Amino acid sequence: MDQKDYRENQRELLMSAEKARDLYKLINIASLKKRLAELEQESLKEDFWKDKERYAVTNREISILKKKIEPWDNILNEVNEAVELMEMAMIEMDTELLKEICGSTAGIEKRLGELETRELLSEEDDMRGAFLTIHPGAGGTESQDWANMLFRMYHRWGEAKGNKADVLDYTPGDEAGIKSATLFFHSDFSYGMLKGEMGIHRLVRISPFDANKRRHTSFASVEVIPDIPDEVEVAIIDTDLRIDTFRASGAGGQHVNTSDSAVRITHIPTGIVVQCQNERSQHKNKSFAMKVLKARLYEHYHRLEVEKKQNKIGEKKEISWGNQIRSYVFQPYTLVKDHRTGVETGKVDAVFDGAIDLFIYAYLKKINSIH
Repeated sequence: MDQKDYRENQRELLMSAEKARDLYKLINIASLKKRLAELEQESLKEDFWKDKERYAVTNREISILKKKIEPWDNILNEVNEAVELMEMAMIEMDTELLKEICGSTAGIEKRLGELETRELLSEEDDMRGAFLTIHPGAGGTESQDWANMLFRMYHRWGEAKGNKADVLDYTPGDEAGIKSATLFFHSDFSYGMLKGEMGIHRLVRISPFDANKRRHTSFASVEVIPDIPDEVEVAIIDTDLRIDTFRASGAGGQHVNTSDSAVRITHIPTGIVVQCQNERSQHKNKSFAMKVLKARLYEHYHRLEVEKKQNKIGEKKEISWGNQIRSYVFQPYTLVKDHRTGVETGKVDAVFDGAIDLFIYAYLKKINSIH
């Protein structure tokens, strides 16, 4: 790199610093810090812990505020420090330091963009964890294998984001793939980030299960619902439930197929069915299944209320051609394209390794521009 290149990087860094400071003020981090200080002071009161509901709500708000404030403090400190070092390195023409700073500029801009996008997550449920369930469409083994590819993709996405997911349910297909699977992402804002993944996903490839090596099109559905905190009440009547136990059929260690530890719960009035088979204990599986049922009922009743207000009931889309939100093509070319935003990439291997942020952020920006 020559001096011209260094000056161009310096200009980009200064623009990032200005953008970070403007966003810091626009989001009003100072006000959030004031609110955090008030809550922390309240939590120090002697009788604070006696009111358990107030204790839970306050501690959750403290946690959310910290997770919102700290990334902005970190990025602002990092960019300010980089600007100061850049100025010093330019004066002294310290090429080693200049190369190091220039190498970090793109990363700073990327994280700044991600933080800016997270500010689009303003709906009440956006801050919550998420349950993500995958079901294959028609097509037997081919579709079940496709559902398993999606399962791996979301699992890898979570690992890359430091948001490792718990596998609550994993029901293998008869020959390959899965009949269904449910992942639980604990981290705050998981629902806000993943809600745009809900819908039909389409795969086009030469099937590894076809002896004639023909091209197949497969479909799978992804459902995403928010994790509902304990303080949110959802009426569940015991007599409305049918609880069945069965032997776990997925990967899970020695307890698989040796005891009836897996639990399936059917909510009779709505027909909603949930199951959990990942834990060794039937009691733990039942507890997780009830947690998922609560979340699904919350989402179900919320959707009915929205539809009632809109004075219409939307039809449930079939897991088939024409309803897909995104297509993943291996042949005759390689391409992943989101049909809602138009965003596409030819790096299909990276996508299946969890690199789906480009689709997530594009969707969030689109829906916020509409609203």
